[in-house]
This record gives sequence, C-alpha cells and structure tokens, in this order.
Amino acid sequence: MTTTTATDPRTISAIAADIADDWKKVNYAAAPYLAAMFSLSYGDDRYGMDEGASICRYFLCNASTYRGEKAKALKAELKRALATRRPLA
Repeated sequence: MTTTTATDPRTISAIAADIADDWKKVNYAAAPYLAAMFSLSYGDDRYGMDEGASICRYFLCNASTYRGEKAKALKAELKRALATRRPLA
C-alpha cells in the first residue's frame, strides 16, 4: 500500500477536475483530451493506444484560450505531473 504526502504530485484526474471546474467554456479542441484526462492517474497510464503523457500534451496544445492565474498554475502542475510514473507495488 502506498501513501501520499503533501509533496507528492496530485493525479492527472484530480488536476483535470479542477480545470473543468474553473474553465467554464472549454475549447472544442481541448474538450476530448480533458475528458480523457479524467481516466488518468499518472503520465505512464494508457488511454486507448495513447500514453497519458501524450493526452496531456495534446490538451496543453489546445488549451491556449484557458487563461488566468489559476489556469497558469494548473497548467504548470499538469506539466509537472507528466513526469510522474506509477509507483511500483
């Protein structure tokens, strides 16, 4: 059993939930990637044939209209989460 600490990064799905709560009118091109992020925990998770990190990068490329201080912070957190790998059991 693994435990998380305050220094552990949040899961991608938790970050996606905050983005969806904050970004009221999600760009049509970013929407499918944001939806896919809800099923990801780590950058090395798979969504169909794609790696989670790729889904997140595609989202970031299509989220240029998501602006503001909270948007900037959440995008930076998502970029940090891309490097997070699933803990070994």
